[in-house]
Amino acid sequence: MARGGVNKAIVQKAREALLARGENPSIDAVRVELGNTGSKTTIHRYLKELDEVDQRRGAPQQALSDELGELVARLAQRLKEEGEEQIERALAAADADKSELSEQLKASQHALGQLQQQFDIQRSALDTESSELQTCRTTLQAEQTRNARLSQSNQDLEVRLKEKDEQIRSLDEKHLHTRDALEHYRSAIKEQREQEQLRHEGQLQQIQMELRHLQQTLIIKQDELTQLNRDNERLLTEARQQQKGYLDLETVRERQAGEISSLKTLIAQGEGGKQVLLDQVSSLQRDVNELSEALENRSREATELAKELNAVQNSIAKEVDD
Repeated sequence: MARGGVNKAIVQKAREALLARGENPSIDAVRVELGNTGSKTTIHRYLKELDEVDQRRGAPQQALSDELGELVARLAQRLKEEGEEQIERALAAADADKSELSEQLKASQHALGQLQQQFDIQRSALDTESSELQTCRTTLQAEQTRNARLSQSNQDLEVRLKEKDEQIRSLDEKHLHTRDALEHYRSAIKEQREQEQLRHEGQLQQIQMELRHLQQTLIIKQDELTQLNRDNERLLTEARQQQKGYLDLETVRERQAGEISSLKTLIAQGEGGKQVLLDQVSSLQRDVNELSEALENRSREATELAKELNAVQNSIAKEVDD
């Protein structure tokens, strides 16, 4: 493919310079003389035209028809050379496009490598996040299981408190029955003292037996009160342990507040249950104190009854002496 500045006159000048130096004006020699510029096809065409001119100068004049034939042949040769030149340009353009496409392919492969690296990094980060999420889920499940155990423990404590309430009500009923029996006994003593002095000794023995029975009942009640106090202390200890468990659970909840917010509600409900439990324990303590006061009153009543019995015995003794 001819470049700018390469024409027939320049090729002719280079050819004449080579001939002057006694060198063969070949296509390569002319191209070197031109500074390695110009298409070999173009140089070949110009050299051929110059050779034909030299031949015409040295040959006799030909007929017009021969000249026309020769001209037609040259035109055909020129058309052939121009076609080859166009093919050569097309090949050069194709090579340039190929080189450009090759560069684009390399750039695309480089970009693809970077994208693959980014993908690997993101996939590794995703795997790490998935592992952390699985760990959080496992921790949440463990905390939910622990909270379920704490809830069951609260329910067990409530059941035991209800049982203690039933025991206290039973003791109250027994106390009322004992009081009623004591009142009935006093009435019977009055009637027996007025109506049957002869049976007073037997009645006195019966009263003494009833008194011993009351004393035994009082001892039993005191034992039950002691047991209730022990149960109350144990319940208070369990309540403190429950409160410590809730504090530990609150600490865990603060670390996992972003992922287990529902646990906060459960802990709040547990705190409410704990407060109810503490209120019930306080109520039980008040009931125990009231029962203790009632037992003391009953003991004082038994003492007064013993004094009355002594007075009755003295009265009977005086009546017998009289």
